[in-house]
Amino acid sequence: MTATTVLTARALLLDMDGTLVNSDAVVERVWRRWADHHGLDGDEVMKVVHGRQGYASMAVLLPGRPMERNHADNARMLAEETADLDGVVPVPGAGEFLASLVRLGVPHALVTSADVPLSTARMGAAGLGLPAVRVTAESVGASKPDPEGFLKGAAELGVDPADCVVFEDSGAGISAGRAAGMRVVGVGPRAAVHGPDAVVRDLTRVRVEAAADGFALHVG
Repeated sequence: MTATTVLTARALLLDMDGTLVNSDAVVERVWRRWADHHGLDGDEVMKVVHGRQGYASMAVLLPGRPMERNHADNARMLAEETADLDGVVPVPGAGEFLASLVRLGVPHALVTSADVPLSTARMGAAGLGLPAVRVTAESVGASKPDPEGFLKGAAELGVDPADCVVFEDSGAGISAGRAAGMRVVGVGPRAAVHGPDAVVRDLTRVRVEAAADGFALHVG
């Protein structure tokens, strides 16, 4: 039997890809094409790209390449990913989890490396409602693993970072949450190796309930 971890929080900050939405099929198609074009090993590329904005992944994979070229490729690939929704599905339990946050009045925000068009398209394709507060690629000057996005999400919700719990699937995202001074729940198979405070296979393993000072998350 898997042990259950209980975390208390006043707000939740939710990554999208890999956490609420399974978009791996699209990400693989787009990034493996990019890898082939640049003569890179596709498997090695896929180890880097999850969680980061595209230009930041390119800077890791092609160090020394002019950043303006990375930004140009990133813009083109965002458009490709927005148009390609084949295989985009919700992570199991995501719909019920989001509905429970709304029902209980839990302050929460989407904090994603996707831009507004891509996040809107993917959440819609997965049949998930968009949180009222969203921090997208356009909202920040630095990509995960920089904590800017999570800190901005906490500020917009009016909650101290120490009272926030992050839900993330990637190493870059988990590092960003930790750097923001937040506790992190890892979701899915990529998360466990990056040392989150708790890890679940999907969102069917998370239950939220009201507590004396905020909310209690039963994870496991």
